Amino acid sequence: MSSGILVIDASAALHAAASEGGFARYAAATLVAPALLWSECTSVLREMQYRGEISADLKDAAMARITGGPIRRRSPRRLYGEASRLAVELGWAKTYDAEYVALARMLAAPLLTRDARLVRGASRVLPSVNPDLPGAPRPAR
Repeated sequence: MSSGILVIDASAALHAAASEGGFARYAAATLVAPALLWSECTSVLREMQYRGEISADLKDAAMARITGGPIRRRSPRRLYGEASRLAVELGWAKTYDAEYVALARMLAAPLLTRDARLVRGASRVLPSVNPDLPGAPRPAR
């Protein structure tokens, strides 16, 4: 992975936290995310535990890798207004995913995600959507 800033979303962060190599694959990059990432990861992991898909120990280990990992929190003041405008531009009712896209656009950085819907939407407004993980969805051509 080349050096530079990558905006990572919850889907990619959770995948990295659950992978054997963890975040090591991105050691040369600076990983950043809006504050929303940690809430989303906590919620997904708790829901997986609630459904019996993972144990409490596995949930705690994954959360520790995410909270102690290399992702830096970036939430500039104008992020929320930009996310709201971007959601309108993309025809999205909610702004959650738009926060990641807006941050990537503000930083002129690639977006790292495993979410196929997010790849499709973000590809319309970002020069580089990077689903650079094994098995990640590729933007439709």
